[in-house]
Amino acid sequence: MNFSNISDHLSRFCVGIGGAGGLGSNCAVSLARSGVGHLVITDFDIVSETNLNRQYFFGNQVGMVKVDALKYNLNGINPSIKVTVYNKRLVPSLIKEVYDSCDILVEAFDEASEKQMFIETALEAWPGRPLIVGSGIAGFGNNNELKQRDLGENLYVCGDETREVSEENPPMAPRVGIVANMQANLVVDLLMNMNRAQGKIGTGYEKK
Repeated sequence: MNFSNISDHLSRFCVGIGGAGGLGSNCAVSLARSGVGHLVITDFDIVSETNLNRQYFFGNQVGMVKVDALKYNLNGINPSIKVTVYNKRLVPSLIKEVYDSCDILVEAFDEASEKQMFIETALEAWPGRPLIVGSGIAGFGNNNELKQRDLGENLYVCGDETREVSEENPPMAPRVGIVANMQANLVVDLLMNMNRAQGKIGTGYEKK
């Protein structure tokens, strides 16, 4: 199967990403380069200088709304991709509204409370939909600790699951980028083994 075949298949699907920071922005870029047809991204933050060491933004975008800057960057990479963005803080009711049309969800938040809310809401609302979580991205080195783990039929986690971000253990571009691309790689793998269920856009799929 060549790249044209792969991107043609991926173009039929929608992926939702919660968060546009280190994990979310880099995951979105890889999915856009791979040919995913539609991304739905939510974040309420603006681009700051401290984001530039690991997030897919540029110096001239400091001060911009993150999702707007990311949409611009994604459209520059892949002009044919559809990018729907929401500059809002997510709550359970909004999660259910904005991500209802997605085939796969990617959790990419920094705060533990936001992660927990997103995961619990998604699992309750769409128990049959794959959810890919990022956990344990801080620091540098220790490549062999980074892994993908299946936590259930439709729940996956990427990272080392232990190294939490702190002042003394900040998120660094290499490990953040690796985990973001692990998430994107798993999205592509899952989508390549899916067929769109006729008449069930976003809420149903069937394995090939």
